[in-house]
Amino acid sequence: MDKISQLKKKIIQTLDSNKALDIIDIDLANKSSMADFMIIASGTSSRHIQALSEQVLDIFKKNGVINCKIEGKNSNDWKLIDGIDLIVHIFNPEKRKFYELEKIWSELIPKEKVII
Repeated sequence: MDKISQLKKKIIQTLDSNKALDIIDIDLANKSSMADFMIIASGTSSRHIQALSEQVLDIFKKNGVINCKIEGKNSNDWKLIDGIDLIVHIFNPEKRKFYELEKIWSELIPKEKVII
């Protein structure tokens, strides 16, 4: 198992053991050059979302991803943890349903439309 797959597994386990809801991972290969994988999960409150995002950031840093950061620090509804090759979104359930990232990124995208 390669390093990014092991990191993805650790993050999913951490999210799951800390009661994140509806955790999914999406393979972005052949869909985008911005990352290899995306993980999407939901938190139950703004504090839960914040705590989950900080735990994910800590995992990235402990595994040598030094340029990682949390986007949406002032948001109560959403956090994005940018781990370079692995992106983690943690939403409040209503915002997650509104943005439908799973639907957007799970669909096959023709190569000529992939410009990100």
